Amino acid sequence: MRKIALGSRGEAAQPDCIKALVVEFVTTFLFVFAGVGSAMAADSLVGNTLVGLFMVAMAHALVVAVMISAGHISGGHLNPAVTLGLLFGGHITLFRSFLYWIDQLLASSAACFLLNYLTGGLGTPVHTLANGVGYTQGIIWEIILTFSLLFTVYATIVDPKKGSIDGLGPLLTGFVVGANILAGGAFSGASMNPARSFGPALVSGVWTDHWVYWVGPLIGGGLAGFIYENFFIDRSHVLIARDEEQ
Repeated sequence: MRKIALGSRGEAAQPDCIKALVVEFVTTFLFVFAGVGSAMAADSLVGNTLVGLFMVAMAHALVVAVMISAGHISGGHLNPAVTLGLLFGGHITLFRSFLYWIDQLLASSAACFLLNYLTGGLGTPVHTLANGVGYTQGIIWEIILTFSLLFTVYATIVDPKKGSIDGLGPLLTGFVVGANILAGGAFSGASMNPARSFGPALVSGVWTDHWVYWVGPLIGGGLAGFIYENFFIDRSHVLIARDEEQ
């Protein structure tokens, strides 16, 4: 069973880490800008809820696929749940994970503040549970949706034995994000991403149900990373050393 690599504070000064943080900020910013922007446009321009949901799902699917590819230097996580899943698999150190989480939250906040300004103060839609959906149901929704996201990331991007789908990982990951929004968007909001939920909540000042979008995705992402790494992945590939000092 793979143990978590702790890393050290020295990582923050390494050129490759600094470059990765810059890229992670840029790609997360662009992801949230397009994702939240599509939700704002759907609220403003589309009267049909189903059409609006489809618009949001398609926008997220496309921008996730592109930003994962564009963010290859940092790994294109875009999401604290993805970072946690890769941490549990031994693919990133704990210290660098904390840096990524801060980076992702700052990028999401910056994107939402800019959207609020560019739209003349239009509200940023927040993730909240639908009427009739309780906390337990919402958490389970987010666990399952985020689990499917991380399982796809591992199967199509991380696993060195990808076979015929090699190179298609970002596109396939975008597909599953879009499908999950279509499936769960009307119930839990289908966040799958604490950073994606954090920015709109911060800008709007609406924190209703917000904790659900941390608990569910982090459990789902961490569980998927742990299960795939320990039961399905080919261990012939090299992971970072647990006691590596950087």
